[in-house]
Amino acid sequence: MGKTRIGIINVTGYAGVELARLLRQHPEVTLSSVTGRSAAGQRLGEVFPHLAGIDLVIKPELEEVDFAFSALPHRESATEVIPLVTRGVKVVDLSADFRLKDAAEYQRWYGSAHPDPGLLEEAVYGLTELYRPQVAAARLAANPGCYSTGIILALAPAVKAGLIGPQIIVDSKSGVSGAGRTVSLQTHYPEVNEDVSAYALGGHRHLPEIVQELELLAGKSLSVTFVPHLLPMTRGILSTCYAFLVPGKVAAGKKGEDEMRHLYSDFYRDAPFIRIVTAPPHTKHTWGSNFCLIYPAIDHRTGRLIVISCLDNLVKGAAGQAIQNMNLMLGLPEATGLQAQAIYP
Repeated sequence: MGKTRIGIINVTGYAGVELARLLRQHPEVTLSSVTGRSAAGQRLGEVFPHLAGIDLVIKPELEEVDFAFSALPHRESATEVIPLVTRGVKVVDLSADFRLKDAAEYQRWYGSAHPDPGLLEEAVYGLTELYRPQVAAARLAANPGCYSTGIILALAPAVKAGLIGPQIIVDSKSGVSGAGRTVSLQTHYPEVNEDVSAYALGGHRHLPEIVQELELLAGKSLSVTFVPHLLPMTRGILSTCYAFLVPGKVAAGKKGEDEMRHLYSDFYRDAPFIRIVTAPPHTKHTWGSNFCLIYPAIDHRTGRLIVISCLDNLVKGAAGQAIQNMNLMLGLPEATGLQAQAIYP
């Protein structure tokens, strides 16, 4: 039996080109078709010289494949994904088009009615650490947002165990690649270099999926404040999450810290790409890898839990996580093709 034929819709964005790089070294699949409207007709290695070893021409439309990734922007992605799923092709969608279960919430945050609410309800939220069996059985996985991945993973164990109150604050800092490859003044080098800025204080589009998933874990309503910041670096997201501990749930002093670390280690004992670290992590510790590093701590003076997470927004926050989903959907070991360690310095 031959290798599974894989297609990438919109290979010319940062997530798409990262998918191509990672799939090139995957032992169980073959990348056989890539699309990109602006570069149609060009060889992939001409557009991206670091991918010169992949002998493919970028086409305007996807050719026959067994499995597809869509790296199109939201609203555009659903248009391509729905026909593929309808004709039996399994898909991982890297856009936001299938992450929210409530069609009204989708319209509120993305400004248009969802074209297939039934498929929206069926799609599995592709965070394998929480939904491994569901992803394995899915025909459509909705790859989580990059901010959402780090934040949900940071808070899931404490939320699930009922250790924190409903008020949660998250401060996240991201590299510029998270804004995509389209040229804009906000991500222009002279504007970003030697500068840090907050944005989307009125509500980032990843917020509803963060709330959706944390409330499912908590079994109750939560109040989440999320403020993202842009930093002058290419890759990486570091999120610091704050929440008051429920009185009496966690022991005082070092015993409580040990309990929290044991809780997190046990929660992620079967997660190949989660590392519970013993010191606050740096984004450089994940650069180019599919790992998410998590550091839980307790501020005993204020009674707060502080959890720091970091990941590479283009790998664990996008393409690497998408391949995790693909692996499960194809019946492969989850970590196949993703074992590379971080690049340092």
